[in-house]
Amino acid sequence: MSELEQIEEQLQLKRYKSDKKHYLIHIGLFLITFFTTTIAGAQWITGSPGPYELKFILEGLPYSFSILFIITCHEFGHYFAAMYHKVRATLPYYIPFPPIPFFINFGTMGAVIRTKSPVPTKKAMFDIGVAGPIAGFIACLIILIYGFMNVPPIDYLLSIHPDYFSPEYGKNGLNLVFGDTILFSFFKWIFVESNQFFPPMSEIYHYPFLCVGWFGLFITAMNMIPIGQLDGGHIGYTMFGKETHFKIAVICFSILFVLGITGIIEASFNLNIGVGWSGWLFWALILYFIIKIEHPPIKDDTELDFKRQLIGYFSFFILIISFSPNPFLLTIPG
Repeated sequence: MSELEQIEEQLQLKRYKSDKKHYLIHIGLFLITFFTTTIAGAQWITGSPGPYELKFILEGLPYSFSILFIITCHEFGHYFAAMYHKVRATLPYYIPFPPIPFFINFGTMGAVIRTKSPVPTKKAMFDIGVAGPIAGFIACLIILIYGFMNVPPIDYLLSIHPDYFSPEYGKNGLNLVFGDTILFSFFKWIFVESNQFFPPMSEIYHYPFLCVGWFGLFITAMNMIPIGQLDGGHIGYTMFGKETHFKIAVICFSILFVLGITGIIEASFNLNIGVGWSGWLFWALILYFIIKIEHPPIKDDTELDFKRQLIGYFSFFILIISFSPNPFLLTIPG
């Protein structure tokens, strides 16, 4: 064996060990996220922090399977689009989040993939950016439609809250209400009959498929805001160009900032006007200081074809029907 062949063999062995190490990281993060989402799901569904017995953990499986299905579809949408354009990318890094009792969290902060080579064209940037939200949105539709078509009878909720119909129910603490969206309301109009029991938005989190579907819409909307290097930012930059995209990004940032301030004022004075959420201010600050408002330039002035333009507008339609100005509302019974 020549010296050159020996060097090549050593490099291949080194790459193999590196790839194996990365696979273990991806698998490990997935398993941890599966555990944290299962516990979080059990907490949401039962309304109890534990104990972590087998029966309790099994309650969270429909939730964890559903939420990981949506996240996986979203990230592999990006991944396969990157492969199609020969852009090197990692497998998804799932992000677990400890399911702290009595704290609004879903057991995960989603997942990310990293591109390891430059995205060469606007066309490639658009395809990679839009593939994730559309794949994730389709997964959300599947989960939501199943959830709406399989709402259990009132006995299910009574098994969790036996005092649900009591006049004193909910008067001893804060009530968490999930904000409605255009799509969620549309599905209620289609699937829920007038004489059928359907849980109010203050009880949706006890229903795993409705809860996960709602959360999937929430995350999709957050990612589709056309700012910086969010998915919506990639799409907006490639569709409208640098200057127009920056103007749109500034407007969107301003709306988030105002909604965040409004949410803080509402929470401070218990106004219950139903507009604004303090979390939007936190998200706006992350966008401004970390993700940045302006999209990095791409050295390609080619305009997108008509088909991609249509897909881009459809993706922003997804943002509109998935967005809630007040996704989480804490009310004080009075």
